[in-house]
Amino acid sequence: MFLEGDMAVYPAHGVGLIEAIETQTIGGVGQSFYVMKILDNDMTIMIPTATSANVGLRAIISSDEVAKVIEILMERDIKITAQTWNRRYREYMEKIKTGSVFEVAVVLRDLFLLKEDKDLSYGERKMMDTAKNLLVKELSLAKQMEEELIEQQIQNLFC
Repeated sequence: MFLEGDMAVYPAHGVGLIEAIETQTIGGVGQSFYVMKILDNDMTIMIPTATSANVGLRAIISSDEVAKVIEILMERDIKITAQTWNRRYREYMEKIKTGSVFEVAVVLRDLFLLKEDKDLSYGERKMMDTAKNLLVKELSLAKQMEEELIEQQIQNLFC
């Protein structure tokens, strides 16, 4: 359960603020919704409270979990499979859609490492930016640091 004023993460959209909890009648049945404003783009979404866990709405990670994200980003002993860019894109998009900060970290790391060997497609570059933005926003809230500092720290892991 979230309360008004809580920050939460909605899969593939990122961090948002629960602005209100409203009840609306749909098909003659009253349903409760979280009204959430996504911080990155000011989009407002309504998420049924009864199924919020099913759609992946979750709390911001703890500062302890930030260390695990950094570990994932630092891992270099991985093998990126030789597959077409569009298959890789679909695979990475599925990971981002899970809403797991750890899966998003895997996508960012893999794309950064792949970029060292070859040019990324336009879609992969866009996805890398998306993954980085999702991570930066959440890590900055978890660590209570400026987004620019978090972004610089992530960049330094790959230089």
